[in-house]
Amino acid sequence: MAEENQPGEILKRAVAYPYEAPLHSFLQVGPQSHELAAEAELDLSGREPLLAYGANPAPSVLARKLAGLPADPLPVLRAQLAGFDVVYSAHISPYGAVPSTLQRSEGTTVPVFVLYPNAEQLERLSATEPNYELRDLSGLELRADLVGPVPELAAYVSRHGCLALEDSEVALAAVEAAGRRLPAMGEVEVLEHVRHTLAPELDLERFVESSLDPSLAAARTTVLRGNAIPLRA
Repeated sequence: MAEENQPGEILKRAVAYPYEAPLHSFLQVGPQSHELAAEAELDLSGREPLLAYGANPAPSVLARKLAGLPADPLPVLRAQLAGFDVVYSAHISPYGAVPSTLQRSEGTTVPVFVLYPNAEQLERLSATEPNYELRDLSGLELRADLVGPVPELAAYVSRHGCLALEDSEVALAAVEAAGRRLPAMGEVEVLEHVRHTLAPELDLERFVESSLDPSLAAARTTVLRGNAIPLRA
């Protein structure tokens, strides 16, 4: 973690968002991820589904968030979610990125993952999401590998709403949705827009580094959420 806070590494980590997730389902076991075969059998008893998008399906992120817990396998199932898109949230993350949230988008289908955490894993994941609330979503057109339709599940949704640039939500270009209706940008482009609005006197690296100050990140988030767009019902 200390290396991530060195000059240059802070910007590198921020612009790498949402990090790399595999194109297949897997089991996360401690720091290791193992691909799940299409015919794999899973025991999901006592586990409730949890939607994962943005950084949370990335094995490196899951390994960091769950570090120190017993190595109980966490199923991470690749899925397709219709009627939604993954967009930028109106806040600055603790590591200086502009992270993601969900927004309804008729006609759009977005790749996501469905996690099946145990109680301890869910508690740990929730503790890493101070800018999000755990919300129950229902009536979904969501189909996951191995389990099929998942019409309802919990999801982390931004407490701050969707970032609005020129009065529109902005989708993550790194997430390749089908039937996308919203404009899309990469992390660097969005950070530059936010920097220009909040601190035009700083270059991008200095802006991201300064956002590691929690009070400054909170102040910047307050400005961004001033014209944020909520998740539509």
